[in-house]
Amino acid sequence: MNLFGAAWTYFREHWWSGEPSLLELTGQHLWYTLLAVTGAAVVAIPIGLAVGHTGRGRAGLIGAVNALRALPTLGLLTFLVLWLGSIGLTPPIVALIVAGIPALLAGTYAGIANVDPTVVDAARAMGMTERQVLLQAELPNALPLILGGLRSTTLQVVSTATIAAYIDLGGLGRPIFSGIAVRQYDRVLAAAILVALLAVVLDGLLALVARLARPRSGRRAATKSTVSNRSEQSIHTC
Repeated sequence: MNLFGAAWTYFREHWWSGEPSLLELTGQHLWYTLLAVTGAAVVAIPIGLAVGHTGRGRAGLIGAVNALRALPTLGLLTFLVLWLGSIGLTPPIVALIVAGIPALLAGTYAGIANVDPTVVDAARAMGMTERQVLLQAELPNALPLILGGLRSTTLQVVSTATIAAYIDLGGLGRPIFSGIAVRQYDRVLAAAILVALLAVVLDGLLALVARLARPRSGRRAATKSTVSNRSEQSIHTC
């Protein structure tokens, strides 16, 4: 039997059964991914919005993004375990958050920084505060790029979440690490294919969300432009 056939057999025999089953491990993997992506969003989006809107700290942000991208996730996980002195959910989630921040931070900053200046000027001319300009004019127009950063972060996290099994936690990394240890590569391949499928499905869902958000943001931008034109026409009439 070839390796793919053996992997399919392992998948069929262990999807519902086993301690734990592949279904349970998939659920754990998704849970780790959700926690890490949420944590990365909590950190990256506010910083990206602030730097993109004000332009302050741009050089520091670029340096931070490059530095975070250079960090080896497995090495960071090992350091966190030794530093915290415990093996639990915190070290892998923190390591995954750090791995997920760069793409979302860069996408958020680029989205805000590249909003058409005429839209921002029109919003300010209408008497909006800086907070309103950011949330009502810049953010809707930047949403496609922000969602693009979220897609990249999700792919990064879901493919890296296998490291949780390195410290004896769950997720689809468990059959990968245990299979390598005992040279049972059918379970390694089955788990790797499941990780790839999860990445494809999540990326497709986020791509759909981004596609739905694009026309909406475009309509908002058009509305802002229309309001601006009407304001200019009324000024010239007066």
